Amino acid sequence: MAAHTLTGFSLVSLLSFGYMSWDWVKPTMLADSPGDVLEKLQASPDPRPPHIIFILTDDQGFHDVGYHGSDIQTPTLDRLAAEGVKLENYYIQPICTPSRSQLITGRYQIHTGLQHSIIRPRQPNCLPLNQVTLPQKLQDAGYSTHMVGKWHLGFYKKECLPTRRGFDTFLGSLTGNVDYYTYDNCDGPGVCGFDLHEGEDVAWDKAGKYSTILYSQRVHQILASHSPQQPIFIYVAFQAVHTPLQSPREYIYPYRNMGNVARRKYAAMVTCMDAAVKNITRALKKYGYYDNSIIIFSSDNGGQTFSGGSNWPLRGRKGTYWEGGIRGLGFVHSPLIKKKRRTSRALMHITDWYPTLVKLAGGNISDTEGLDGYDVWGAISEGMESPRTEILHNIDPLYNFARSGSLEEGQGVWNTAVQASIRVKDFKLLTGDPGYSDWIPPQTLTNFPGSWWNLERHTDGARKSLWLFNITADPYERHDLSAVKPDIVKELMIRLSYYNHTAIPVRYPAEDPRGNPDLNGGAWGPWASEEDEEEEENWITMGGHQKNANRKKKCKICKLRSFFKKLNTRLMSNRI
Repeated sequence: MAAHTLTGFSLVSLLSFGYMSWDWVKPTMLADSPGDVLEKLQASPDPRPPHIIFILTDDQGFHDVGYHGSDIQTPTLDRLAAEGVKLENYYIQPICTPSRSQLITGRYQIHTGLQHSIIRPRQPNCLPLNQVTLPQKLQDAGYSTHMVGKWHLGFYKKECLPTRRGFDTFLGSLTGNVDYYTYDNCDGPGVCGFDLHEGEDVAWDKAGKYSTILYSQRVHQILASHSPQQPIFIYVAFQAVHTPLQSPREYIYPYRNMGNVARRKYAAMVTCMDAAVKNITRALKKYGYYDNSIIIFSSDNGGQTFSGGSNWPLRGRKGTYWEGGIRGLGFVHSPLIKKKRRTSRALMHITDWYPTLVKLAGGNISDTEGLDGYDVWGAISEGMESPRTEILHNIDPLYNFARSGSLEEGQGVWNTAVQASIRVKDFKLLTGDPGYSDWIPPQTLTNFPGSWWNLERHTDGARKSLWLFNITADPYERHDLSAVKPDIVKELMIRLSYYNHTAIPVRYPAEDPRGNPDLNGGAWGPWASEEDEEEEENWITMGGHQKNANRKKKCKICKLRSFFKKLNTRLMSNRI
């Protein structure tokens, strides 16, 4: 602002004004002439930290956006991506909780204990409280922070809630999926509860409005009530397009001729979400944020093909380590980008947003040790090379071991029965059971077997436990190179072994019956008390299951823990 004001001053005015304004002249300018000082001030960029809007969609398939050739209409996403930078070598995780945890912490899930499955509603588990989150870092940098949408990072005690993890405000759901209108969620037969919260209170009064619309309206309200002079971070984690497949009727009509019912409903949900992004973008412009804003769009995992999603032409689906499960939809739209309207093939991962955004905000990451993410803003804004050369997709020691895998097959370096995957430069290694491995064209997505005639099935999964692909040359994973490039296989297994030695034990506790909503007023929410903290400290994570280190101390759910202790004993013999 000062630079714009000074442009109307004469040189004499500037000099006479200088003794009152000495503190805003940078030390590096002191040796310059007054004319040089004025020129530098006029050329300097806006010093204000950028407003950051991070939009995360749920279960949106790689193919399910217009600019990837989809039959689904996404005009807003297409325009924002075309005017910004499309991220076409961008990776996420195959399921919900892992992607969200890595976004919020900048760490691989092996470094937060969340490397197995998701956090279930009744599990006494959440994002580790010793982790400094992305919104906390942004708060330290002077940001107002807000979350709207799906949390899914645990809530068994109040310290786990979004408002205790760095967000000034929160409107959304705590569990993994809810009804889009009623906000009810069932975690098994008869275990149902309401899940819409504002701050730390249950938002009973907001039920009835479709969540995608409700959330976009909340973002509009936040922007309208905030000053664009103060930096703001809004994390918009849409529930869409996760099941249940529900959409306002007006969005279904354009797809009325789509024969596949699931695909029709899914398409309507995607288009409704696209309209919500349009409303958010309009609000940014209306209230004066847009010119100094960065909009980031990302999916959280691959599409679920049985529920209308499509990852074509990639292999696999949600929940797998094939490209269809982990290759993300992503783009960045911002007036602050130096080289716009292009496609970036720089290697990026969802952990990279943490250091990238903290640095853009003027924050400090030097005091945050152990980050797995990289600052990739140079690659996004200026087309520079990515500092990232490898990605650990995951190591899950609890997932079903592949029958054909062994340490012998892993050349004495790695047990190939273990589910794991890593990308190093052009090559990607998978071991164990990576999950469902077919290629599914969009037209085959249906609920009845008759139309699966052109599904490309790949049946070697039951007999194999080791794959190597050159992902750059073969992004669809059709040519396994493990037999012809054993040296590269071994090199990548050594990297897996290295990462495995840095992993912390898996935290995947037994479900706590006290988490039942019937015991908590009919809503999902925190149930653990401060009295549980001492007991929790006595639990030691062993191979992914929790053992009680002091069985003599008070324990309200010992029967459940006893069951998991016996199960752990059986699994321990198969540990890596």
